[in-house]
Amino acid sequence: MEQQNPEPPEPEQLVCSRCGTVAEGTPPTWTCSVENGVRHHFCDVCARANIRAIEGRLDSDWW
Repeated sequence: MEQQNPEPPEPEQLVCSRCGTVAEGTPPTWTCSVENGVRHHFCDVCARANIRAIEGRLDSDWW
C-alpha cells in the first residue's frame, strides 16, 4: 500500500465584504465581524471609514 501525502488546504482568500478588495495573505489590519452567524471581513480602508458603526456593533447593512 502506497502512502500518500495529502495536500495542505489552500489558505482562505479574504475578500472585503464592503468593497471587494482581495487580501494578500492574512492582513493584520483587516477587521472581522460576525453578523447573523456569518463572518465578514473588512479591509483597513473600509474599517477606518466605518469605525463608529463597527464599535457601535451596527451590522454592515446600516453603514
